[in-house]
Amino acid sequence: MNTDLQDYSHKRLNILTGEWVLVSPHRAKRPWQGQNEAVSKEVRPNYDESCYLCAGNTRINGEQNPKYEDVFVFTNDFAALQNDSKQFEVREGLLEAHSEQGICKVICFSPDHSKSLADMHPKDITKVVEAWQSEYRSLGANSNINYVQIFENKGAVMGCSNPHPHGQIWSQSTLPNEVDKKNTQQLKYYIKNKRSLLADYLSQELEKQERIIFENDAFVVLVPFWAIWPFETMIVPKRTQKSILEMTNAEVDLFAEAISVITKAYDKLFNTSFPYSSGIHQAPTNGQDNNHWHWHMSFYPPLLRSATVKKFMVGYEMFGSPQRDITAEIATKMLKELI
Repeated sequence: MNTDLQDYSHKRLNILTGEWVLVSPHRAKRPWQGQNEAVSKEVRPNYDESCYLCAGNTRINGEQNPKYEDVFVFTNDFAALQNDSKQFEVREGLLEAHSEQGICKVICFSPDHSKSLADMHPKDITKVVEAWQSEYRSLGANSNINYVQIFENKGAVMGCSNPHPHGQIWSQSTLPNEVDKKNTQQLKYYIKNKRSLLADYLSQELEKQERIIFENDAFVVLVPFWAIWPFETMIVPKRTQKSILEMTNAEVDLFAEAISVITKAYDKLFNTSFPYSSGIHQAPTNGQDNNHWHWHMSFYPPLLRSATVKKFMVGYEMFGSPQRDITAEIATKMLKELI
């Protein structure tokens, strides 16, 4: 391991976005006198009659959920994107705006109100992955939809408004900012090298074994070299695939296993139900071949030193660039020991 990276401030390049992150490993030793988050001691029931997402309950719009037994998907009652939105654009000097159409869905992972992905059996997570595939396929087939974003916000500290185990799927007519950056970087590399950017990166990581947390026959869980969040991780398929639709049935099971392993490790890290935002970045559904894409799933957890100390993106990070104290290599060591 390069000791300079563990002792001195430096910048690391995110090859997927072309952006830099400032790493300050010496700051990890400083005393903390900032805000401490409250740790929830709540023990949730298997069923909550007041929960809008529990099986059989009535949602705020008056629709009743079915008595679902595994995964349940429905159109978001408070969708951020409208499928029937008027199409328009505004160009007034330096003021520019364009209408955006889309479809937003909610996916309940389990009827059990008390669970999270970390508590679910890999076989049950497999059903979630299969639902993701189905939604990516059906939404992407819509001529107005050019990108499908699958994500989850877990925990109140991440702004999750309902503790029932669920995620969201937003699909829209254009590529969102983060996806556009990754599309550009992967395409540039593919044109130059005729290979997948992430496949070559993964090959280097597997050789060095400094940031690998877990691997099975089809997937690798690692802390990216350029990670921003303290315990950020990424799940990458070993075989180059443009989207989750290219997984075999066996790979779907192995992807579910990888999700189970990392979410369980997170919960053990600070002995709490670990909050995070996670999401899958994959090929646009714009009708192009998109052979430069290599899909991956990222986890962005905010906890820094304990269950009560959160990482805030403020100050320099808002006006300069992202910054982290704990290095990717130390975070890897801590997570790997929990598996």
